Amino acid sequence: MEKWYLMTIVVLIGLTVRWTVSLNSYSGAGKPPMFGDYEAQRHWQEITFNLPVKQWYFNSSDNNLQYWGLDYPPLTAYHSLLCAYVAKFINPDWIALHTSRGYESQAHKLFMRTTVLIADLLIYIPAVVLYCCSLKDISTKKKIANALCILLYPGLILIDYGHFQYNSV
Repeated sequence: MEKWYLMTIVVLIGLTVRWTVSLNSYSGAGKPPMFGDYEAQRHWQEITFNLPVKQWYFNSSDNNLQYWGLDYPPLTAYHSLLCAYVAKFINPDWIALHTSRGYESQAHKLFMRTTVLIADLLIYIPAVVLYCCSLKDISTKKKIANALCILLYPGLILIDYGHFQYNSV
């Protein structure tokens, strides 16, 4: 593709919109007992880090499935585990078994938002760019337009950045 600078601008626009959406609040913020999807993602990091794999999907005294039980496929669980290792390095309180329930802090929210952005940078955005660049028999202008439409799709941006999910994983 001869217009790489245009694709770079499209990616930067997509990243800017994503991060801007992440600056807003999210559903369940500060609302016990479940605290919304932010807490679900944090709790899954707690569970995957502190429990053996064979206990991730089963109810126990350490894993109450009624409190944000891990209900996503194993790839997502391993992604939570990877994020948990980083969280443990930064602040072990973020993923402490039982005692971290409902944990909310600005530093942790920044960490969580950043993990979503990094997942997009490593997985989703490169996949979109490669897909659009590989399209045959269409102009560079249309490839750029396709990338822009995909990267600015509001559904994924709102779910990943406004609602705390990891759809790229």
